[in-house]
Amino acid sequence: MTIRVGRGMFAAAFACSVAFSPVAASASSNKIALVPGGPHPYFASWEQAGNDAAKDFGIGSAQYNVPAEWKLEAQTELLESLAAQGVNAFGIFPGDPVGINSTLSEFKGSNIPAVAIGGCAQDPTDANFCLATDVYQAAYLGTKALITAIGGKGAIVHLAGLLIDPNTTLREQAVEKAVAETNGAVTLLQTVGDTDDQEKGDQKINALLASQKDQISGIIATAYISSVVTAKALRNLGDKRIKMIGIDDDKIVLDGIRDGFVAGTIGQNPYGQAYIGTYALDLLASGCTAKPDAPWTKTPQTAHFIDSGTVLISSSNIDSYKDDLKALSHKIQATFKDTYLSCK
Repeated sequence: MTIRVGRGMFAAAFACSVAFSPVAASASSNKIALVPGGPHPYFASWEQAGNDAAKDFGIGSAQYNVPAEWKLEAQTELLESLAAQGVNAFGIFPGDPVGINSTLSEFKGSNIPAVAIGGCAQDPTDANFCLATDVYQAAYLGTKALITAIGGKGAIVHLAGLLIDPNTTLREQAVEKAVAETNGAVTLLQTVGDTDDQEKGDQKINALLASQKDQISGIIATAYISSVVTAKALRNLGDKRIKMIGIDDDKIVLDGIRDGFVAGTIGQNPYGQAYIGTYALDLLASGCTAKPDAPWTKTPQTAHFIDSGTVLISSSNIDSYKDDLKALSHKIQATFKDTYLSCK
């Protein structure tokens, strides 16, 4: 679906922050919207992050709007409606990394800045930049941590996310790389896709454990619901032999770490993504532009990537990891304007 909005119809501005000693920007009347690809617990902190950024930086408003389902059409329809209502800057998790680009082009033509947060749009794109987890590196480090946990040898299973998620393929490639580096000491027994869904995840993961539990030394789960379902399943089995590394910090996963059913999990930074993203959007909407020569990271999807950071959570730092993420977010936000933007 295309977005039909007139050029110059919307004024642009936006701001973002992270709840720790922000440096206030000038108050603005900008209307920011944070729009994920669909309903998912990963985005639970985005609403609060946007509200905090609006308060800390004097932004007119920052709202959180979720499409009814994970379909690109649903997302673009919502974006079209929000633009018609006067939203003039968008932080978007792409419902489809390629399909979202027609919408981003429409926004650019109407002087509405948009950034990809949480997941990237595929180049060539009119997103100003992508602020997200380096999912390839996170999955690679998670798999390396799993290999260490199983003693450097054995068979592992990769529980992958939704096939429509632009991050899934990158994570699969990273797991395969880490396994290949063991020169055969560790084998990838199976990759099970589409487990980042409650119904499918329950069915696939429990069926896997029922049929192949004795063959599995470790499990790397690279999606939120996949990690929660696996942590619950291992607890129900009473199995501490199978080592698991998950992703995100759901309470069930954290309790699994405390009780020895989970070896660790990769903590992402969704709050920081939305907070910093809102801050940057306000500046872009107020006339700043992205620096061509900024220290962007180039990824397989985009040449304008910023890593929002991760922390490996284990029994040794389970009570302090949130402080680490806050410090990381503060560091990125405090230097963001000077590092990545050109403002008159």
